[in-house]
Amino acid sequence: MITTELTARDLMTAAKGAARGVALLSDQEKSSALRAIADAIEGATSAIVEANAQDLERGRGNGLSDAMQDRLRLDATRVAALASAVRDVADLPDPVGRVLDERTLANGLQLTQVSVPFGVVGAIYEARPNVTVDIAALALRAGNAVVLRGGTAAERTNAALVVAMRGALEAHGVDPEAIQTLDAFGREGARELMQARGLVDVLVPRGSAQLIQTVVTESAVPVIETGAGVVHIVLDDTAREDWARDIVTNAKVQRPSVCNAVETVLVTRAAAERLVPSVAAALTEAGVTIHADEGVRSLVPGAVAATEADWSTEYLSLDVSMRIVEDLDDALDHIRRYSTGHTESIITDDQAHADRFLAEVDSAVVMVNASTRFTDGGEFGFGAEVGISTQKLHARGPMGLPALTSTKWLAHGVGQTRR
Repeated sequence: MITTELTARDLMTAAKGAARGVALLSDQEKSSALRAIADAIEGATSAIVEANAQDLERGRGNGLSDAMQDRLRLDATRVAALASAVRDVADLPDPVGRVLDERTLANGLQLTQVSVPFGVVGAIYEARPNVTVDIAALALRAGNAVVLRGGTAAERTNAALVVAMRGALEAHGVDPEAIQTLDAFGREGARELMQARGLVDVLVPRGSAQLIQTVVTESAVPVIETGAGVVHIVLDDTAREDWARDIVTNAKVQRPSVCNAVETVLVTRAAAERLVPSVAAALTEAGVTIHADEGVRSLVPGAVAATEADWSTEYLSLDVSMRIVEDLDDALDHIRRYSTGHTESIITDDQAHADRFLAEVDSAVVMVNASTRFTDGGEFGFGAEVGISTQKLHARGPMGLPALTSTKWLAHGVGQTRR
């Protein structure tokens, strides 16, 4: 562990102090600061990529999985994409100061509900340097300071990114203490962040189901829960073969290491003989291992036998489970049992079945005839993404800028007193 003279609490206290100034920045000032950050990240590309190569080399030596290496990896193209995402956030409407409600009481007291910054946003995540930039940019655009704990796997990469971002703020006249990292304090830093009630206003975990559950159960700071993605696609009786094949393959193969990749494909019995061979062939050609029930294995001899655990597994790899269900009711029962409430999609030409699926599936995002890979803040037009919330309070689904604001009521009177 790296030693430092300042404690984790010192850094969080500094963030809280900086948050007061950030909250008062104008729309233009925040946008301008973010554009400076984007320029600084691009200017530091060589240093960031070099630091990332060191993290990757250490990760391979420590047995870091291929999925985690993919999330960790930054090259010049990905660094440019990070900078572009920051510029996208800079261009978004200011979420602070929106009038959410207005009313005048019978006594003449005028009430206005407006959106305001949280104050200090904390984030705990694993091997995802893009989160370092995304959360910092979103937090600042919403008038917040940010405290980051990005994990040892990406420690050097995160440090290079934070140096670039803090330098840009300082050069732009914004208190650089508004961006803090606790990576130097290891796991103890994460524990202190989770217990920093009063210094940190809200905490967002990003990573494995185990990490998220740890933060949810151990944190004294209010948590916006982002969830694991045991994501389903249902191939209904009337599903078009080309749509079924192309959508499932895209949802699994385009980037298998992310939470919106499909993990389970359910095929109704009436469509199985027509669809399973084509879909399985496309998946196999792309290098996907199919974990299948007996019905699917009779149509796909190369599939491996699925176990009960497969139906609740978030593979984050080129693996997918596939099962034949009797009908839409059976598919809905399966999703209710195994879904993590992230994203589900149905491929169908039956409008009544599409309507039932949209109404009855209780997930953050429910789709018809589309790849689950679209569950993403960037794809939804939010700019960079805080995370994908699977909870039902405050924020649900892909979280953009509004998820990092709270509200307050402003009351204007002319001497009213309550009887």
